Formats: sequence, C-alpha cells, structure tokens
Amino acid sequence: MSVVRDLRVLLRFRDFRRLLTVRLLSQGADGVYQVALAAYVVFSPEKQTSPGAIASAMAVLLLPYSLVGPFAGVLLDRWRRRQVFLYGNLLRAVLACATAVLMLGHVPDWLFFASALCVTAINRFVLAGLSAALPHVVDDERLVIANSLSPTAGTLAATAGGGLAFVVRLAAADSDAAVVLLGAALYLGAALASLSLAPEQLGPDKESAPPRLGTALAGATRDLAAGVRHLGDPPRREAAWALGAMTLMRFCYGALLVLVLMLCRYALSSDSSRGLALLGLALGVSGAGFFVAAVVTPWAAGRLGPGGWIVVCAAVAAVLEPALGLPFATGPMLVAAFVLGLITQGAKISTDTIVQHAVDDGFRGRVFSVYDVLFNVAFVGAAGVAALMLPPDGRSVPLVVVVGLVYAAIAVTMHRFERLKCHIKATDPC
Repeated sequence: MSVVRDLRVLLRFRDFRRLLTVRLLSQGADGVYQVALAAYVVFSPEKQTSPGAIASAMAVLLLPYSLVGPFAGVLLDRWRRRQVFLYGNLLRAVLACATAVLMLGHVPDWLFFASALCVTAINRFVLAGLSAALPHVVDDERLVIANSLSPTAGTLAATAGGGLAFVVRLAAADSDAAVVLLGAALYLGAALASLSLAPEQLGPDKESAPPRLGTALAGATRDLAAGVRHLGDPPRREAAWALGAMTLMRFCYGALLVLVLMLCRYALSSDSSRGLALLGLALGVSGAGFFVAAVVTPWAAGRLGPGGWIVVCAAVAAVLEPALGLPFATGPMLVAAFVLGLITQGAKISTDTIVQHAVDDGFRGRVFSVYDVLFNVAFVGAAGVAALMLPPDGRSVPLVVVVGLVYAAIAVTMHRFERLKCHIKATDPC
C-alpha cells in the first residue's frame, strides 16, 4: 500500500483525527512559546548571550522536570489521558499568560524561568500521554504509519507555530509578551479540542479502578523500577536499545542546536533581528526534513526494519554532519538542518514504533516518561558540553567532529545489535 493511500485510510479514523487535532494545537502552542523564550533569552539586543548562558537556561528549564518525569509516567498509567490533555492545556494557557505579564514587568530572571518551567513541566504529561494514547485510536496494522504522521505532524505544527511567532513578533514591534499570549490562546484551543474525545476512550486499560493519588505517588519508585525491568525482558530489549540510540542522537541534536544558536546570533548575522530570522529559516528547513522523514520512514522501516532504519539514519548523519558543518557557512548549515531533521525524525518514528510494539499498554506511560527524561538529560548534557567547547561566535571544529563520531558509534552499535537479533531469530530473514 502506498504512503498516500495509507494516510487516506488513517485519516478516516475519526478518533485519530480528533487526537491529532489536540496534538497539532498543543505542539503548535509549544512552538510559539519556545520561540518567545528563545527570543527573550538569546536574541534580546540588550543581552550578551554566551554558550554558558544558553546551557544554564536549558538546565533551569529541563533538568528539574526531568526529575518529575518518572512520576508523570506513573500518573499517566492511572489517570484518564483525555483529562490530562484537557486540564494540562488549560493550566498551560493560564501559566503562559503569567509568563507574558512577567516579561512586561522586567522581573528577575529566576522568576521568569520559574514560570516557564511550570509550562514545560506540564508539557511532559501531555506529550507522553499523546504517544501512549495513539494505539487506542488506530489498529495495529496502521500503527507504523500513525507513528509517522502523528508525531511528525506535531513537530511540523511546532515549526509552523514558531514561524507564526516570528511574524507576530515583527508585527507587534518585537513584543515577546504578545507572542506568549498567542501561545496561551493555542493551549486553550487544544484543551477545547480534547473535549471531542470520551473521557475513558484513551486508556489506560485497567481491570480495576486506579488507586488514589497518594497511593500512586507513594508507589512511584517501585512502579518505575518495574517499568525499567519491563524493558530488560528479552522481548523488550530492542526497545531498550532503540531508546539508548535515540538518547545519543538527542545529545547530538542538543549540541548542534547550541552551535546554530551562537552562529545565528553572532557569526552569520550582523544584528540580533537578522540572527533570529536566520534561526527561523533554519527551523523551517529542518521542518521540511521532518516532513520528508514522515513520507520515507514507513517504506524504509518496512524494507530494513525500524532498527535497520535507525542504523541508516545514524550512518548518514555521521558522514554528512561534518561535511556540512565544518564550513560554518549559511548555505551548508541550512542543508545540514534539513538532513538532521530528516534523520532525527526518521529515527524517532522508528523508536516510537519499536517501543509501542514491544511495551505492554500498562507500562507505556512509564516508559514514554523515561523516554522523555533520557531526552532531556541528554539535551542538557549536550548543552553543557557545547558551552565548554564553543567559542563566543560558535565556530568549533572539535564539537562538529565529536558529534560526527557519536553518530558513527550509534550506527556501528545498532548494526551489531540488529545482526545479533537476526542471529538469535535464525528463522527470520535478515
């Protein structure tokens, strides 16, 4: 079946369309909010941003709620996921309005970051819930194509939201607060869209009523350990390997993002406004790579297997990332943004599919929350490494080379695992 025909069939699922609408509005709001934060922290003319400042901001925003991530998974396996989408997006709309007020008031940075932290912390519940709910709105036969369309469409919505944020910022005389209020409106829209789904429809599947909140929190550590052990079982080891590979690819992406931020801010543009426009162009080109990944991945994963496609994505990045990154020029950087968008999203689609097939529904919330924690820790760690290696203008040959070597290590390691898997399942074609 062709990709176009698969997409047409998938979009006939009414509840999939409804869940997709929630994702598009929610992640579109995320894109708006993230661009507002980047513009306020990195591209404000009065701020002299350094790699260390970017790394510190990432740590403040990501590391604290990485600690909340495991508890989010435990709660997701007990709470009705539809209600998470409803109340989570309503709360984010209110908090985004508070962030806009803080921007206008020129308050201390720690208070601004505290407000932003709350918005992004709730985001962990929503995104993990969207992934865990997907098998409830499509059948097993079309789960791969659903994993291609839904997360990729969400990423494209975030990219489109970021582009819309640039337009609003220009129209509103560089007002970051106006951009944040736009994000608040989109969060409200996502909350209202979730009402089209029945409260019990998205799981989790439970034979008995979920325990009270206090009981759930008290048993969070034990339940999380059970989720990790679940990944260690032989039928789930492919999911564990895929998560490890995707975590390292997230590390590479985080390091390169800090590099691109510094290049756009100082080396490739003459002022902060042009730098922000160049960053927006790079994100748009990367979004085109996400779209191509959505089209290519179902075919490639069908031919090579999801794990094999991860190997190819990492190998391509290992070759092209140094070739395109080392010139430190605008043209090659934009081509690299497209390539990295394609390979990163292609690997993520494959990882999501492997995890959803290998992990039991009662553990999906926990596993996807662990997934998010690994992503965020790797991202912050990459920002810290980049801060140590990057000069003020962002031109760092060692960083580009190290990232290329990490991609190569991912490709080699996953290739060996795929060969071992085929050897164990000797009856399977390899």
